Amino acid sequence: MTESHPRISKAVIPAAGLGTRFLPATKATPKEMLPVVDKPAIQYVVEEAASAGLDDVLMITGRNKRPLEDHFDRNYELESALQKKGDAGRLAKVQESSDLATMHYVRQGDPKGLGHAVLCAAPHVGHEPFAVLLGDDLIDPRDPLLARMVEVQEQHGGSVIALMEVAPEQIHLYGCAAVEPTGEGDLVKVTGLVEKPDAADAPSNYAIIGRYVLDPHIFDILRKTEPGRGGEIQLTDALQQLASDEKVGGPVHGVVFKGRRYDTGDRGDYLRAIVRLACEREDLGPDFRTWLRRYVAEEM
Repeated sequence: MTESHPRISKAVIPAAGLGTRFLPATKATPKEMLPVVDKPAIQYVVEEAASAGLDDVLMITGRNKRPLEDHFDRNYELESALQKKGDAGRLAKVQESSDLATMHYVRQGDPKGLGHAVLCAAPHVGHEPFAVLLGDDLIDPRDPLLARMVEVQEQHGGSVIALMEVAPEQIHLYGCAAVEPTGEGDLVKVTGLVEKPDAADAPSNYAIIGRYVLDPHIFDILRKTEPGRGGEIQLTDALQQLASDEKVGGPVHGVVFKGRRYDTGDRGDYLRAIVRLACEREDLGPDFRTWLRRYVAEEM
């Protein structure tokens, strides 16, 4: 029988990046607030955390990120105007974001990398295991990756990372994991990690995607982690230490994800994510797909 571990309730969402790949749109608007169809990308991420039972959300922000806080706060003037108009549908959509979870915010201050952003969560998280969700990866709610990762952590302890198989020529874009099978179809044991290796040096084609469930011992390691690739404190480097010594914070497992993932990290993938999600919407999909087919046939 597997050991039972404490229930996870806290999620951390790093959102302090400058969004330079989307300039000039992100000059005054946080990249996390860019719309994916009709919701900002960050709302999809908070919805995912809430759906997995993580209703205590800490967002790591930076300068010019105040719109993130405003979005998840109440807007009484707007709600009152919609209520007077009798527009119950839009009123429900406006209130939805403020009712998703209990939101907290802390500024990173000095942007020293993902590992440093996670370390900023230490006072809030304390000594509990917690989840980290990166806003560039949107996971389709029909493929509940985070809930599966929480389940694995509660059964096995330690830390859990999300993995996806990618083409070998793409592995240099990701953190990469060396793995061993466990006997469970989607679960592997992580024995080593490296940040953005050359294809010839990669231990596998298992790429780390932006979901983690972490043991709190990660904070002690991050405090001692020197800047790595890009001169930043890399979360991957800290996880490598956990994977190499289970006595520190338990094992590191990987959940191999084969579901639907929408990458909004660059402009091309962002556009593709919007098209895919719009095509699948019941209210927009039929007309949009018809237009898209006609556009491709006639214009392309």
